[in-house]
Amino acid sequence: MNLILLYKSDFIKGQPTKVRLTGRRHGHVLEIHKAQVNDTLSVGLLNGRMGFGTVTHLDAHALEMDISLQEDPPPKLPVTLALALPRPIMLKRILSTIATLGVGRLILFNSWRVEKSFWNSSALKSEELEAQLVLGLEQARDTVLPEVSFRRYFTPFVTKEVPQLIQNTIALVAHPNVKDVCPRHVKKPVTLFIGPEGGFIDSEVEALKAQGIKPVTLGERILRVETAVDVLLSRLF
Repeated sequence: MNLILLYKSDFIKGQPTKVRLTGRRHGHVLEIHKAQVNDTLSVGLLNGRMGFGTVTHLDAHALEMDISLQEDPPPKLPVTLALALPRPIMLKRILSTIATLGVGRLILFNSWRVEKSFWNSSALKSEELEAQLVLGLEQARDTVLPEVSFRRYFTPFVTKEVPQLIQNTIALVAHPNVKDVCPRHVKKPVTLFIGPEGGFIDSEVEALKAQGIKPVTLGERILRVETAVDVLLSRLF
């Protein structure tokens, strides 16, 4: 935890610059940071500014800090990541990763190889999504949650929404066994499509190509979805 993320509910009533923390964050400060009274820690308000907090009280039950928030969070990557819904355990890791890397928008959509049961997973509950995203923000010293949305039906998403989604962006779909290699260090916003385990089926790739989305590859090796996300974002930006 490189940044202690604060919520509005942490503020002590009537004291706009003083917070009280219990639970996971308190335990982390106590056990990992080994903070003491008068120590200064990096803090940030969820979806707000960042700064520092000075510990004014610390015991086995709670932590109190006086805070000052004077710094803007880092900018997001200019990318919309459209990801075929992965299996829940993998989704949790990907959520944390994309928040750490600075993805501002994530669209989770259905495709032929996405198992129907994935859509019923508790990992898609808003509180579960936010918990994983928060871990990524804390790691990266950021405060702004990525926007996450869902598209349960492939064809309406691709035919009705994607044309507007990709406007004024470099639109790419990661797919093995194509000739064009994923570009490096792009200077324009990107809309990046990544398929499920096993990849997109041919008709899905053709549907994306029909909207002007270019298939690109990372080479001959077949990567796990979570690895492909990391490598593609790192290569592009």
